[in-house]
Order: sequence, then C-alpha cells, then structure tokens
Amino acid sequence: MAIRPFDGIRPVVAESCYVDDTAVVIGDVELADSVSVWPMAVIRGDVNSIRIGEGSNIQDFAMLHVTHKRPADPEGAPLVIGKRVTIAHHVSLHGCTIGDEVLIGIGSIVMDRVVIEPRVLVGAGSLVPPGKRLESGWLYIGNPVKKARPLTEGELAWFRYSAEHYIRLAGKHAASREE
Repeated sequence: MAIRPFDGIRPVVAESCYVDDTAVVIGDVELADSVSVWPMAVIRGDVNSIRIGEGSNIQDFAMLHVTHKRPADPEGAPLVIGKRVTIAHHVSLHGCTIGDEVLIGIGSIVMDRVVIEPRVLVGAGSLVPPGKRLESGWLYIGNPVKKARPLTEGELAWFRYSAEHYIRLAGKHAASREE
C-alpha cells in the first residue's frame, strides 16, 4: 500500500483499517477505526486535511481531494467524511462535508463546500454542485442533484448494513494477505 507523507505530514491510519495495496493515501489524512480503502482509490491530503470516520469505506477508483488555503480563502475546503459512510466506485469528492451513514452512489461527483447531512442517499451518476446542502432522510439524484423523495425504512437500514458488510469484507481481504 502507498501511504506517503507530504510536506512533513504523514497520514494517520488506525491499525484496524484496510488499505488495498494499490490505493494511495497522501499527506494530512486520518483514517479512523475500521475504515477500508479499496483498489486504486486516491486520498490526497496534500494541500488541506482529509478526515474519514469510523467504519467508512472508500471503494475502487474513488478520488478524494481538497481545496488549498490561500489569502482569499484562509480555510480552503477540507474533506470530512462521517462514520459508516459508503463512497462507491468512481466517486469524486472535493472539499466537502459528509455526515454519518450516507451512501454516495457510483460515479457521483460532490464539489467544494457541499454539506451532506446524515442518512442521505446520493444516486449513481449524480453531480452535487458547490455549496449545496442535502437534507437528512432524502434521496437525491441527477445532474445537478434534486431532492427526489424521502428514504424508505429499508434504505435507511441499508446505510449501516453496507458499512458493516465492508468491514467484514475488509477483514477477509486483510486475512488473505497473510496466506
């Protein structure tokens, strides 16, 4: 696995994390307990911070980045991902905040200063434009996203199930490294 320092800052990766050998984690990044990072994912905290909460999973080919700090924007746009979040394949996240138990569907793009409240489902292929706030308990779809409908009980239960499934799967992958 490629866990690399940048500018004197080394990623902090909890011992219980699974980071695939082909994934890249760079710079000011913290991965909490039981985070999994899957093949070819890139988590690049080179010009601002990235924090990923317990039990979240970053799937294949996801790209996570941030906006740098500068005089006109002294805080820039860090990336914060809550607990038990599923970031699906080919998702791009840039300088946004994602609450607990969220699922970002395959191929979606979430831009700077977006705030996604807890328990939101972003449908596959969606674009969440800069500065938008997505309200808890809803499905959002489209390009740009629109509020589609309230989530069902089954969809709400899926958030926790998905996170737990990826924690189990990561354990199997980690064990197979030792074979």
